[in-house]
Amino acid sequence: MKPIDMISRRLVFRILLLGCLCAATVSGQAGQEQTGLATLTISGDIPSRLTLKAEDLAKMPRETVSVPDQDGTKIEYEGVLLREILKRAGVPMEKGLRGKTLTSYILAKAHDGYQVVFTVAEVAPEFANEPILVADKRDGKALFGYQGPFRLVCPNDKAGARSVRMLETLEVVQLQK
Repeated sequence: MKPIDMISRRLVFRILLLGCLCAATVSGQAGQEQTGLATLTISGDIPSRLTLKAEDLAKMPRETVSVPDQDGTKIEYEGVLLREILKRAGVPMEKGLRGKTLTSYILAKAHDGYQVVFTVAEVAPEFANEPILVADKRDGKALFGYQGPFRLVCPNDKAGARSVRMLETLEVVQLQK
């Protein structure tokens, strides 16, 4: 084989590979940007299962929180407080949060299998009152790709490990029934 043929084949291979990568990236982003199709399901030990779409969250009371990025710049997330969503699902948040209800926790599950746990008392106004946000926007734009369409944001956490990306499910579990 002539050296020129080898160079041509390598060049054609690289161009094809680059084209495939670009197509896959655009396809993945397009699928994630269709937030109208995405849902957040709240299930478990609650009066009835609740499924929220992006447009449902948009109609709920909105909050904004800022968290530092790795480079020190501030990122602004917008969404609905976790406690507001839990209230809609029938989870006691205020005066009803006593006794057995204090053994409840929320298991947050992401599309990629990542999971974290929060106690109900962490988000309740009478107790820790943490402003944990179910975000659907970052710096004024809809969450994209690996970020969304929904993300839990814990602005008071020192590490970001509980800020769940690609959030799909919140399961409420009551240990004592």
